[in-house]
Amino acid sequence: MRRFQFAFLAIAVAAFAAGAASAGDDTAPPQVDQKPPPAQEQKAVAPAAPKEAAPPPPPSVTIIEAADAHGVLGRDVRSTTGEDMGRIVDVIVDRAGQVRAAVIDFGGFLGVGSRKIIVDWNALHFGQIANKGESITLELTKDQVKAAPEYKEDAPIVVLGASGALLPFVP
Repeated sequence: MRRFQFAFLAIAVAAFAAGAASAGDDTAPPQVDQKPPPAQEQKAVAPAAPKEAAPPPPPSVTIIEAADAHGVLGRDVRSTTGEDMGRIVDVIVDRAGQVRAAVIDFGGFLGVGSRKIIVDWNALHFGQIANKGESITLELTKDQVKAAPEYKEDAPIVVLGASGALLPFVP
């Protein structure tokens, strides 16, 4: 395919050059159409190879300043009154990829006696979490979180929401 394109390009350049040379010279004999050499003619008649797929476009790039975004896994969660509510251990997304909830490892001491609960993503407030030592605020009380059912994989998820902020899941 590339040889065919190169041969076609060479013929087009030669024809253009010949036409340009004769345009400024009225005494030049008129140009006679010449057939290309047999090897070039054979390439021009050969069936075209299947078109190659265009390369994919380059990926887009977004730059986020270090002070503008932070990871949330492992972050401490506190109530609005400063009570320890546990730490975020996972994030739940729906089929469309929208973040719906966070899994919080709640209760216990040094991981013993703790249980995982699910809280609505909208009940979390990230404020100014400039470093790993700062916590995320949860709009629920410790008693509300204690009463929440435990999260178990492969079981229906019960999401604890703040004051009606939770929207129903629509598959």
